[in-house]
Amino acid sequence: MEFNLKFLVLSSVLILLIIVQTTNAIKCWDCRSDIDPRCSDPFDNRTFSMTFCPDFKSKFLVGMEATLCRKIRQKVHGVWKYFRSCAFLGEPGIEGDERFCLMRTGTYNIFMEYCTCNSKDGCNSSSRITLTLWLLPIMAIPFILRKF
Repeated sequence: MEFNLKFLVLSSVLILLIIVQTTNAIKCWDCRSDIDPRCSDPFDNRTFSMTFCPDFKSKFLVGMEATLCRKIRQKVHGVWKYFRSCAFLGEPGIEGDERFCLMRTGTYNIFMEYCTCNSKDGCNSSSRITLTLWLLPIMAIPFILRKF
């Protein structure tokens, strides 16, 4: 009887670990607009296949598993490029809210928007709402003026 209980507990833990590990698997769109213009926005996903992210490998992040989708939109010297793929690092959206993307600007005509998600397969397909740091003070003006 004691053997059966240990076997049952061990089997249950093993099955639970297998189930939990497979729930992180996600499929993402994988393309570059400099190779195929249909990868840009608006995104035409009818001609692309999704990549199963646990099979996505990196030369630099050996041993890590891709668990997120990402979309990068960048402008360098006036030329827009879009990159969609699986991602290894980061968190979905800003503070977990996938509706928002990180935006960065460079010193000379360089702009980048970086979006990550893991809510569903192919979540790196559509445009997202962006939040910029200069927008926050502007949004606060009505609340500040209300006090006066």
